[in-house]
Amino acid sequence: MATSVRHTTLTLPAAPLGPDNPLPALHATDDPHRVELGPDARLPADMARRIGYAPLRSILPTRMRDGYGRDLRSTDVDALVLENDRLRATVLPGLGGRVYSLHHKPTGRELLYRNPVLQPAAFALNGAWFSGGIEWNIGATGHTTLSCAPLHAARVPAPDGGEMLRLWEWERLRDLPFQVDLWLPDGSDFLHVGVRIRNPHPRTVPVYWWSNTAVPEDEGSRVLAPADEAWHLDYARTLRRVAVPDSEGCDRSYPLRSEYPADYFYAVPDGARGWIASLGADGRGLVQTSTDALRGRKLFLWGAGRAGRRWQQWLTAPGTGGYAEIQAGLARTQLEHLPLEAGGEFAWLEAYGPLAADAATVHGADWGAARTEVETRLAAALPRADVDAAFAAWRPYADHEPKESLATGSGWGALEVARAGLTLPGTPFAADTLGAEQQPWLTLLTTGDLPADGPLPGPALVAPAWRELLESAAPGPATDYHLGLAQWHAGDRAQAVRSWERALARRAGCLPLYCLAVAESAAGEPARAADRYAQACEEAARAASEEGPRARAWQAVLPALAREAVPALVAAGRTEAAARLLAGLRRTGPADGRLQLLTAQVLLAQGQPAAAREIFDAGFEIAALREGDEALGDTWYAIAERLVAAGGPVTEAVRAAARAGHPLPERYDYRMRP
Repeated sequence: MATSVRHTTLTLPAAPLGPDNPLPALHATDDPHRVELGPDARLPADMARRIGYAPLRSILPTRMRDGYGRDLRSTDVDALVLENDRLRATVLPGLGGRVYSLHHKPTGRELLYRNPVLQPAAFALNGAWFSGGIEWNIGATGHTTLSCAPLHAARVPAPDGGEMLRLWEWERLRDLPFQVDLWLPDGSDFLHVGVRIRNPHPRTVPVYWWSNTAVPEDEGSRVLAPADEAWHLDYARTLRRVAVPDSEGCDRSYPLRSEYPADYFYAVPDGARGWIASLGADGRGLVQTSTDALRGRKLFLWGAGRAGRRWQQWLTAPGTGGYAEIQAGLARTQLEHLPLEAGGEFAWLEAYGPLAADAATVHGADWGAARTEVETRLAAALPRADVDAAFAAWRPYADHEPKESLATGSGWGALEVARAGLTLPGTPFAADTLGAEQQPWLTLLTTGDLPADGPLPGPALVAPAWRELLESAAPGPATDYHLGLAQWHAGDRAQAVRSWERALARRAGCLPLYCLAVAESAAGEPARAADRYAQACEEAARAASEEGPRARAWQAVLPALAREAVPALVAAGRTEAAARLLAGLRRTGPADGRLQLLTAQVLLAQGQPAAAREIFDAGFEIAALREGDEALGDTWYAIAERLVAAGGPVTEAVRAAARAGHPLPERYDYRMRP
């Protein structure tokens, strides 16, 4: 029974994604994977070069996805099922092409951690992400901006004569098309995945790819990989080289034996077969392997500490077991980006399937014997030569045109095809996928000018080719505003400021004011930034109060502006203005928790710690709490220190008394480091 592909519908509790943040994502990425090199890091030369290569300045042209809450509703989710006589894989094309489930029929085992809910959380580069399954991360260090976005999907002939499911999309951070082909050969226990990333541009482009697999975790779970050392990275952001599996007196190959979340990037020897496995107390579990192009292997663990457990509860349903992640990437670590030359491509094959090994050996004290046991069982189940042969068989099929469309992604690829006249065999970006978001840019492409009313607010395009088109377009509010975004993205901040000032003079509304506020803040001018933020909020309130459909678009801008304006006003000492701004906002929707925290911070800045504490005592949640964000704990302890100090100086003794007498409640404890 070769692969068959069919539609189905899953009904799951899910929190609606809500609208994207209407503000342009100008801020530098607050990447929790940013690192300092420890004295014992011992980086290979190529790895050291790639860690500093082409980091993101921001997530432009994408926008933040932070409009979700935590109200779960029964939701029908489109899914595609691949099936042979051994495995059944369930894929969610509307949510980044996530492999939601991988069921092994002969044993009745679910090989992945299958999240019973779809609860977005702020882990992707642009916010919304959810845990579980196998995800495809492309773009830059972190979870892809496509985590909760639709991909194109279609049936394609498979190398063995069956059907293959193709997923593809245009990744906007690096402007690259990619595809993921999934099939189940007849009689195979392994899901085959062919991946290709192409660079259609006349310049070298930085590339990032990691396939992340969530696996069930319990006290008996052990993660194994072909390495005796790893680069350890925790949320203190120090990269150091450690022994595997024992480090600091603990066997870190058991995820629940660590207290805090951490990454372990395995130092897989050159020439060794790439694989990683998570096996339970009975020696059974999931193994992932690939052709040699996919060089990196990694374990991410949440740890057994209170904060790690809290995060897992936050991401799933009460009573659900935890998970760890076993991952594979193009580079040794997720801190690196690889150059892809003009006209070049990266391609490889991955395989995912069950593995049964001798439990006593897998969990024995001899790490070398445990690894050899897994390697031997893997060689028997899926020889390395068979993986290479499957890759070679797939390569001609990567260019086959889809037979039948199964799902539709975005129109951004079609827009790029229209702009550059690209030919991308196997991944058609059809003109009929162009939608409302692309129409203003299609007008710019065909007429040389943006529409008179302009895409404000709306999505941006910032790549060099689009910047050139904006520079040659007739001046106008939208043109000047978007030209500023492209200049900012390119690092030309002085020109960006001049463009936004022109847009402001042409009555472009509050968005240029917001951009100028961010620029002032980045330049170290807190007072000037506060002035710009205040003006932007006033302009947004005025636009939102007008009649007509355009006013509805601006109504979403004001609360988003306020969430950034309040900290800037407090930093400039303008706490009364910050308090008035918060008081004028309606407290409805998923952003309420963030506004509650801001209110507590303003009260604290005004010398009212007791009133600030009352907000925490009443309870609130921040649905879009960012991975690594320590604002809840920091604010709690700052309030406690003021309460203990009772108006006096905050000394070390006061800090110690505050921590002892006011322990951080579990509901606010998301600290990912000591």
